[in-house]
Amino acid sequence: MPIEVRRRKKESSQGLIRRFKKAVQESGTLVRKRKIRFKERKKSKQAKKRAALRREELKKEYERLEKLGKLREPR
Repeated sequence: MPIEVRRRKKESSQGLIRRFKKAVQESGTLVRKRKIRFKERKKSKQAKKRAALRREELKKEYERLEKLGKLREPR
């Protein structure tokens, strides 16, 4: 649905732009377009499993390094 704003008599260009921006905001056009543009796909079961296994491996490695005293102290 296109948004149409016409210039009124003796209206400044800044006023016209302000009214246009308000009309776009109220229409919800940008919100819908951003939802489409930035939509994230759902992860497959296999990808979820891989990510979980990776987190577990990193956690074990971190704990091992912590026990060995090879991690730097947090500031």
